[in-house]
Amino acid sequence: SRVGTGNIAGVAVALTLGGPGAIFWMWMVALVGMATAYSESTLAQLYKVHGPEQVYRGGPAFYIAKGLGMPWLGGVFSVCLILSFGLVFNAVQANSIAEAMQGGFGVPKIVTGLVVAALTAVVIFGGIRKIATVAEYIVPVMAGIYLLVAIWVLLTHLPQIPGMFAHIIGSAFGLQEAAGGITGGVAAAMLNGVKRGLFSNEAGMGSAPNIAAAATPVPHHPSSQGFVQALGVFIDTLVICTCTAMMILLSSAYVPGGDVTGTQLTQAALGEHIGSAGSYFVAVAIFFFAFTSIIGNYSYSEMAMVYLGIGRHEGLVVLRVVVLLMVVWGSLQAVATVFNTADASMGLMATINLIAILALSGTVVKLTKDYFEQRKAGKEPIFHAADYPELGDQIEHSIWYRES
Repeated sequence: SRVGTGNIAGVAVALTLGGPGAIFWMWMVALVGMATAYSESTLAQLYKVHGPEQVYRGGPAFYIAKGLGMPWLGGVFSVCLILSFGLVFNAVQANSIAEAMQGGFGVPKIVTGLVVAALTAVVIFGGIRKIATVAEYIVPVMAGIYLLVAIWVLLTHLPQIPGMFAHIIGSAFGLQEAAGGITGGVAAAMLNGVKRGLFSNEAGMGSAPNIAAAATPVPHHPSSQGFVQALGVFIDTLVICTCTAMMILLSSAYVPGGDVTGTQLTQAALGEHIGSAGSYFVAVAIFFFAFTSIIGNYSYSEMAMVYLGIGRHEGLVVLRVVVLLMVVWGSLQAVATVFNTADASMGLMATINLIAILALSGTVVKLTKDYFEQRKAGKEPIFHAADYPELGDQIEHSIWYRES
C-alpha cells in the first residue's frame, strides 16, 4: 500500500506548506528510505513465522521480539501500528477520496464516506487473501494510467522543465524563499518534504514489512524481498510523487501558501492541463489509490492483532467496525486535520522500528554480503539457516529449509 493519497494529495500539501523545495527533501527521504525499506523487509523475511490460514506472518513486532528478545516492545509497536494505520491513516485516505469526489463530481462527503465504508466492509470481511487479490489487480492499473497522463503533460511542457527543476533546487536551500511566500523557508521545505515523503512511501515506519513477510521470496533469500521493497520506494516517491509535483508546478493553479491544497490543488492542475476531464480523472485515480491503501492498512492492523494474541474472530470484528467508523469520520474532516493527526501518530512507531533496524544492522549486513557473494559465484542466492548458528531458534528453520 505504498501507493496512496500521499502520491497525489500529500505532494500537493507539501508544495503548499513547504514550497517547491519540499520536493527536493522528499527525494532525499526516498534515497535514505530505500535503504531502510530494504533493511526492514529483509529482517521481516528472516524472522517470519507460520501464521493462521497457511500464510506467513512477520514484521517489526516479530523481529523486535525474536531478534532483540523484547516481545513487550513488539507489543508496543503493534499497538502503535493499529492506531496509526488501522485508524488514523485510513481516515486520511477516506478524506482524500471524499475531497476528490466532491471536487470532481459534487458528491457530498458523507455519501462518499458511507460508500467507501461499505466497499471496505465487503473486502475486509472477506479475508486477507481477498485483500491481496483486490490490491494486486487494481494498483498496477491505476499507477500505469496515472503515469501515462503525467508523461503526456511533461512532453507538452518540455521547455519549462529545466526552469522547474532549478526552482525546486533553489527553494530547497532558501535561494528563492524571499519571493516564494512560504513561511519558514528552508525549514518549512525540509519539514514538509520529510513528513509527506514518509507518509507516501512508508519507508522505515515498519508497515510494509508486515506484507513483505507474507511473500515467498524469489530467489529464496531474505534479501530478495528487501530489494523488491526498496524498488517500491523508488517508484512511489522518485517516480509517482515527482510526476504529481511536476504537473502541479507546471500549472498556474499552484500558489505558494495558498488556500487551495491537497486533492483539490492536484485536480485544478490537471484541469488546466487536460481540460475538465482532469478533475474527473484525479477523482477516479485518488479513489483507487486510496481505497487500496485502506485495504492494505487494515491488513497491517490484522497482523498486529495476531501478534498481540487478539486476532481471533471477536477481536477482528471489533477492529473492522472501528476501521469503518474511522473511514466515515475521516471523510468529513478538513485536510489539515487528518494530515496533522497522521503526522502525530507515526512518530513513535517509526522511532521504535528505526532503533530496532539499527540494533539488527549487523544481521542485515551479513545477509546482504551472503546474497551478493552467491551472485558473484554464479549461484542463485539461497539462504541456508545452518550458516547462521548464532540465530539459533530465533528463526523458523523449516521456512528456510531447502534440499541441496
